[in-house]
Amino acid sequence: MKDGINISRRTALIGSAGLIGASLVPQLASPALARAPKLGVSMPTHFRFALGEFEITTVLDGAVQLDGPHPIFGENQPEEVVRKFAAENLLPETRMEISFTPLIVNTGAELVLFDTGNGETTNRRPNAGLLASRLAAAGYKPEDITIVVITHCHGDHIGGLMEDGKPAFPNARYVIGQVEYDFWTDMDRLASPVAAAADLVQKNLVPLAEKITFIKPDGEVTPGIRAVDAFGHTPGHMAYHIESAGKRFLIWADLTNHWVMSLERPDWHVRFDMDKDKAVAARKRILDMAATDKIPVTGYHMPFPAIGFVMKKDGGYRWVQATYQLRI
Repeated sequence: MKDGINISRRTALIGSAGLIGASLVPQLASPALARAPKLGVSMPTHFRFALGEFEITTVLDGAVQLDGPHPIFGENQPEEVVRKFAAENLLPETRMEISFTPLIVNTGAELVLFDTGNGETTNRRPNAGLLASRLAAAGYKPEDITIVVITHCHGDHIGGLMEDGKPAFPNARYVIGQVEYDFWTDMDRLASPVAAAADLVQKNLVPLAEKITFIKPDGEVTPGIRAVDAFGHTPGHMAYHIESAGKRFLIWADLTNHWVMSLERPDWHVRFDMDKDKAVAARKRILDMAATDKIPVTGYHMPFPAIGFVMKKDGGYRWVQATYQLRI
């Protein structure tokens, strides 16, 4: 044919047969094959990779959906500015999700857990507080943990320290910043605006005091793991730098609470930050280090598996989710 289309009789017959066959499928299919029940939303619960001679695993403690991002993020900005910025980044303007991701470092000599999730002590279950039940899927038992590092004392980080009134990690010793511990265990906090958080510290952390090692910035948790000053989110909030066989990694905890709002607009105030200005300064300093040195990082509230990189962008930064970089 002049238009270059040449449909043979055989092709036409095959096509016709296909149409006839397709018309018969509904009559031949059984009800069991014709439909399947919906199973609900699903996502992975752990992620593991090697860092030099260490092995690192993130475990999803769960997530909550809530109103936002404004005024939780951009508290010092007009609501319309924050909503517009969310829409520009293909995010809902009035709803958001925050996930919680503890992390385990296997050094070969120690099994170190960073933060313990929401546990049973918060009202977020059944959508969070799942670390204890998900350890097994990640290949661990609570009694395997030898060190628990607490980055700071907010409930979603210390809620999992206790289960049924007993230590959830019975063979562990604990590490926390001296500044952080001293602030939250001051009894005056129990009659202050942060009374609920201070009360949880009394219930979950203070009973473990005999097993606690207190640390300062640049202090060593165990060989290859050092504390980094990230004060601001809470008075003694810490990040942690990990190095093994020349490979580096950064745990920044709650330095940022959102991969778009907190990175691309580091000056925006975050409701959860106790000292807004100090938190902004820490955010910029550590984000700049991660971007300049091209260090892979994890953030407790970054999108699961919460592993990525930071790039400089228009006076702020951009989160780049890790793909295969850490597997090759």
